[in-house]
Amino acid sequence: MNAVSCPWVSIIIPVYNDSPRLKTCLEALSQQSYPQDCYEIIVVDNDSETQEAQRIAALVQSYPQARLTVEKTPGSYAARNRGISLAQGEILAFTDADCIPATQWLEAGVQQLQSVPDCGLVAGKIELFFQNSQRLTPVELFEKVTAFEQRKYVEKEQYGATANLFTYKKVMDTVGHFNAEVKSSGDLDWGQRVAAAGYQQVYAEQVCVAHPARFSWQQIYKRTARLVGGKYDLKRRETSVLSHLMGDLIPPVNFAIATFQDKRLDNLEEKLKVNLVMFFVRYVGAWEKIKLILGGGSVRE
Repeated sequence: MNAVSCPWVSIIIPVYNDSPRLKTCLEALSQQSYPQDCYEIIVVDNDSETQEAQRIAALVQSYPQARLTVEKTPGSYAARNRGISLAQGEILAFTDADCIPATQWLEAGVQQLQSVPDCGLVAGKIELFFQNSQRLTPVELFEKVTAFEQRKYVEKEQYGATANLFTYKKVMDTVGHFNAEVKSSGDLDWGQRVAAAGYQQVYAEQVCVAHPARFSWQQIYKRTARLVGGKYDLKRRETSVLSHLMGDLIPPVNFAIATFQDKRLDNLEEKLKVNLVMFFVRYVGAWEKIKLILGGGSVRE
C-alpha cells in the first residue's frame, strides 16, 4: 500500500493500570507496514490509578502517532466510545493494551475490510501465547481450547472480539456506538446490531494479534465474573431469573465429551485439567449470577 491509496485509520486502545503491556503494544504499532502518515493511535485511559496514569501519559507522549484521552466511566466499552468520539479516521481499528499486533496487522485489516462489499466488520485472528509453552497451567490449557474463537464468533454469533476488530466509522455512525453501560459483551451486542443492519461480517486469519493467555485461577475467576456481569446486564430484561442460573448448574457433559475428543490436548491429564477448570468456571458463573440477582453490581477486571 502507498500513502496515496491508503484511507486514514484510527486505532483505539483502552487501557486500565497496564502501562508495561501498553508499551509493547505501542511499539508493535509503531512498526506497522501501513504508511505511518495514514494512521493515528488513540489511547484511552479508563481512570487508572494515579501512578499508572502518569506512566501511561509519559509513555504515550513518546510515540508521535499516539495521543491520550481519559474516560472515567468504568468499562472498556465506555473507553472505546470516548476514543470513537475523537477519531478522525474513515476506518476504526480496535485492539487492547495487552495485545501485540503483527507487523502486517493494519495493512491486512484495511485490505480485508475494503475487499468485501457492504462489510460491517472484520474480526482478525487472536493468537494466544503462554508463559512456558512446554508446561501449561490448567488455566492456560483451558484458554488454549476455549479463548478467542473469532471464527466461531463471526459465523455462529455474528460478532468479533474487540481485541482485534476493524470497521468503518460510517458503520459505527449507522448502528450506534458500543453499549457503555456494560463492562463485558459490548462487542457481542454491537456485532449483532451490525448484522441486523444488513452488513457483511468477515473472519480474517491473516489479520493477527498475539494475546497472552490467562494462567492463574485468580485471572480466570476475574474474567468469568466480568463476562457473567456483562451478559447479565445485556440479557436480564429478556430472560427469567431462573434461566440465568440453569446453564451453569447443569453439568457440562457436552464440553467434557468434546474435550476428550480434542486433538489439541495431548493426554488424559491435560483433558482432566481442562474439565476441572470448566467446572470451576461454571460454578463461579452461577455464584456471580446469584450475587447479581440479589442486587450486586457487575465488575471489570
